[in-house]
Amino acid sequence: MQIRFQNSPNEVKGMDTASLRTNFHVGDLMQDDQLNLVYSHFDRVIIGGVKPVQQSVILRNEAELRADYFLERRELGIINTGGAGTVTADGVTYSLNKLDALYLGKGTKAVSFSSVSAKEPAVFFLLSAPAHHTYPNRSMTKEEASPVNLGEVTTSNQRTIYKYIHQEGIQSCQLVMGLTVLSHGSVWNSVPPHTHTRRMEVYFYFDVPEQHRVFHFMGQPTETRHIVMANHEAVISPPWSMHFGAGTSSYGFIWGMAGENYTFTDMDPVAIAEIR
Repeated sequence: MQIRFQNSPNEVKGMDTASLRTNFHVGDLMQDDQLNLVYSHFDRVIIGGVKPVQQSVILRNEAELRADYFLERRELGIINTGGAGTVTADGVTYSLNKLDALYLGKGTKAVSFSSVSAKEPAVFFLLSAPAHHTYPNRSMTKEEASPVNLGEVTTSNQRTIYKYIHQEGIQSCQLVMGLTVLSHGSVWNSVPPHTHTRRMEVYFYFDVPEQHRVFHFMGQPTETRHIVMANHEAVISPPWSMHFGAGTSSYGFIWGMAGENYTFTDMDPVAIAEIR
């Protein structure tokens, strides 16, 4: 498990492309039959990726956690962005089709991931945060996630938002997770831009065509930087940073948050004309 420490706004001002990517870009998450994890000290979240192809993959414990098992003091959100798959948690098997989600609460001991077909493997994105209370394990399909249509064709940000783990959905200690799918011809995400210093956020981009990229913008409103993202790559957004982007084609992205505030709508908007 890779460890990433926190960075202040003053540090980030002086970073070049390589430094930005070393600290905030998370690549190589989805490798065949492997579990890949990154521990971020921003709200102590763990970002993970699992792509089971020929065999099941176990959620292993990590020495860094100083725990008897991975979810002894943590909770976990899982969203599938690939083919049909299953997640087995303490003997209970949950089926997850593309864009379905699963929440596993504190105290869940044995977790494994599998694909229904090796030709169309599941692609599971994971986000874990410390937990102080046990909420029940629960799955949710994308149809049950009360999809909301937002944006306009004229501003190139027509999109559908699916909310899974949040105050009015699957209950958790501090995790908030969902995803956004941009309509054909739309490329801008998370507009108007915003910050929320009460929680960090992670984006995981999916369904980005191989020859295309997403330009993810970060930084303070008057000190913006960008990171170029490919398919199945994630980016860490500090609480003080904006997080929005534009692609060279339409795409989807998972958003996941953790921190002090559990309210999805807690955002401090930034006027586009004020961004530098």
